[in-house]
Amino acid sequence: MNLFLATLLSPLLGGLLLALINNPRLAARLNVVTGISTFIFSVLLALEVLGVKSVDAMDGWFHLDAYNVFLVVLTAFVGMTTTIFSGPYMRHELENGRVDVMRLRLYHSMFQLFQFGMLLGFTTNNIGVLWVSLELATLATVLLVSLYRTPASIAAAWKYFILCGMGIALALFGTVLVFFTSSAVLGHGNEALNWTALYAHAAQLDPAVMSIAFCFLMVGYGTKVGLAPMHAWLPDAHGEGPTPVSAVLSGLLLNLALYALVRCKMLVDGSTGTEMAGHIMMGFGLLSLAVSALSLHKQRDIKRMFSFSSIEHMALMTFAFGIGTSLATFAALLHMTVHSLVKSAIFFTVGHAAQAMGTQKVAEIRGLIRHHPGIGWGLLVGVAAIAGFPPFGVFTSEFLIFTAALESYPWTTVPLLLGLLVAMAGLFRFVQPMVYGETPDYAKHVHVNMTPVYIHLSLALLLGLAIPGFLADWYHQAATLITMAATAAGGGA
Repeated sequence: MNLFLATLLSPLLGGLLLALINNPRLAARLNVVTGISTFIFSVLLALEVLGVKSVDAMDGWFHLDAYNVFLVVLTAFVGMTTTIFSGPYMRHELENGRVDVMRLRLYHSMFQLFQFGMLLGFTTNNIGVLWVSLELATLATVLLVSLYRTPASIAAAWKYFILCGMGIALALFGTVLVFFTSSAVLGHGNEALNWTALYAHAAQLDPAVMSIAFCFLMVGYGTKVGLAPMHAWLPDAHGEGPTPVSAVLSGLLLNLALYALVRCKMLVDGSTGTEMAGHIMMGFGLLSLAVSALSLHKQRDIKRMFSFSSIEHMALMTFAFGIGTSLATFAALLHMTVHSLVKSAIFFTVGHAAQAMGTQKVAEIRGLIRHHPGIGWGLLVGVAAIAGFPPFGVFTSEFLIFTAALESYPWTTVPLLLGLLVAMAGLFRFVQPMVYGETPDYAKHVHVNMTPVYIHLSLALLLGLAIPGFLADWYHQAATLITMAATAAGGGA
């Protein structure tokens, strides 16, 4: 599995090398080269894995299947485009004194370490290592959130660290409970924490212990997903950290936490033979959708506003995975893809808009289309896409989620539709005056790189018009894998 090692080690080695480079331009270029190489390796790895359905690597410590290799490619792609965006963005921050050379070196190094933690989490076969990888990615992003070293950014990073630390501690206790029951079946070695072994012997695991474990795992990993009421860290982390960090937080880190939660749900479904885990996920999803939709109307900071949009969409994915049918799971995977693409594109645009206006306050950002058409239209189209307007992919995935809910739990369609409409109104209430109107006198001309925005939004549009056959087969393979245990529990359709 040379391709696997190349994919995993590329960001790690790149991050170690970037920690030694003081030249900002050289570091930015190496950051991009590392991102591109990681993406290329991930695509080649995915082609290899999909040909054989699943692969174990390094004596079973790592496992690759259609579900996680899809997320590996998505992570590498968004990571690559974020490195391209962050070059001019961070150069502007350096020129304006918001960061110095030492902190810029920290940024590049921690960004690649974050990528390594993400890829490690997606590919590991050990649920204990999965927990460690989430903690590694969290620690890297804590340092990135506090990069500006202002009182507000340090407070946001501290809040992020404490709340997610509490969540990850609960997830650890849930993992210990899984080991408590699995060790009676698989012994006290590493195999008792290997996901493939646990999944194969799920029916032999104590259902009572697994049910209790899932409650801890749900709250623990749900904190990292940003589900209400454990979501308080997310708006602050987005609001105070550099914009590239906001892009990968929304587009990538939340995906890893949800991935861990879905893997745990598969074990609980196989152990209990009930839909308990799915119902809990659906409940948290609907609650989070309601909280985020209402909170969107009260925001005054543009990055905080879009952080609540991220909570809204993670809630939709959690709800869909909770339904557990093949259609719902397919829709959740598609939604995960288009959300990562569109939301990162929005944050790219927001970052340039904040630099041009010199502020993140919604009330002070005006006339973006007149000031810089690329930024203005990028933000407007991005918001239309994330709000679920056709023909973008978000509309397609939301339509499929709504259809799956109507088939399995018709009563949920009312709160689902209300939540989406309220969230849409909240977004356009603030975005319309930001993109239209007169440009304020304090607006500045900044060097922007809108290429990643155009690429992401174009892909989201293509996925809304027609999902390529190979990608649809990929989603079907992953959905089949995820729904096998749910089907046994009576939740499949």
